[in-house]
Amino acid sequence: MHRPIATRAHGLERLENFVPAMGRRYANGRNHDRGPGRHKDVSVLSPYIRRRLVTEEEVAAAALAAHGPENAEKFVQEVIWRGYFKGWLERRPQVWTRYAEGVRADLETLDLDRRLRRDVGRAEEGRTGLACFDAWAEELVETGYLHNHARMWFASIWIFTLELPWRLGADFFYRHLLDGDAASNTLGWRWVAGLHTRGKPYRAQAWNIAKFTGGRFTPRERDLAEVTEGLEAEEPDGLPPVQPLREVAEPDAHAPAALLITDEDCRVEEFDLAGLDIRGTATLAASHLRSPRPVAEAVARFEADALADAAARAGVSPARLRADHPDLLARWAAEAGATQIVTPYVTRGPLHDWLMEARPALEARGIAIREWRRDWDSAIWPHATAGFFKVKKKIPQILERTVEA
Repeated sequence: MHRPIATRAHGLERLENFVPAMGRRYANGRNHDRGPGRHKDVSVLSPYIRRRLVTEEEVAAAALAAHGPENAEKFVQEVIWRGYFKGWLERRPQVWTRYAEGVRADLETLDLDRRLRRDVGRAEEGRTGLACFDAWAEELVETGYLHNHARMWFASIWIFTLELPWRLGADFFYRHLLDGDAASNTLGWRWVAGLHTRGKPYRAQAWNIAKFTGGRFTPRERDLAEVTEGLEAEEPDGLPPVQPLREVAEPDAHAPAALLITDEDCRVEEFDLAGLDIRGTATLAASHLRSPRPVAEAVARFEADALADAAARAGVSPARLRADHPDLLARWAAEAGATQIVTPYVTRGPLHDWLMEARPALEARGIAIREWRRDWDSAIWPHATAGFFKVKKKIPQILERTVEA
């Protein structure tokens, strides 16, 4: 099956082809999952946006220019949802820490519990006997993609019908999704489980699946769990308090620098590279950090191609690093003669965790990490403290500050 090609040029081509559908057609058709290779009502731009091969501003601007604010409203809202989730996790980093620790604990349980290991294996391999769920598991593994509505149904069935640990389901997604993102994936699963918007779990219903798959799947109502409550009891203390956004130390134009390109942001040419004394450049492969379990080869390949494309567009010939022992970052920067590593902002998730582990070795050599944070993020994240509605009210100001600036 055709997989997306991880270059900006291909992302822009996909964007251009979908622009005519970003208005009413998207609003009316976005919930329909038509199956592998037939996702015509959604853009499937997420693997590119995830790595900012194509940026959120570009996508929102294209929709607004073609359809106007009213008709493009739903599409633009969905683009901003990704920024909302990222900002929410930046403001509650404890949620990511608990998730990462929970996955490791769940995997230890999996090693000891033969029945759980069997049931999780059947779910991941698409052998549950529930046709829709099994088809989605197969599509995810084979294509690295699932329609957003299918992701919700899948997660609900995993949690409430199959009664499997939610973090293992999130880990399954994260290992296979080409657009896998720590914030969107973790918080999406938490939302279905009733942990994000507490007391409001998402229930997969037979009629809904039949309607929005065009009758491809027609499960019986008794095949799916009756969801009366979520997993709130797992977190009796509720959500952790909101934290201030972490401060960003911007690149110092007077200090020798090493440019680090990660798949957090593959548009490094948009930043002021010419104003820096760059002594060396490297790409950093980090997709294997997504999970203690093996991450899909397609995910690693997409990351590698995106990094190569980013370096080529920036006009640099980078060293190719892999995020293994954290000390390697300090050795590389020191050998380049740099006193700062400059890179686009790294959001909460496994790469951020790895960079924190690297800090002692960097500090021992007098090397600082300095980041650029985009206006798009700075416009959204201060409002991402509760539900999406708070961000939604600010969309006109967000667009005025970013897209229309």
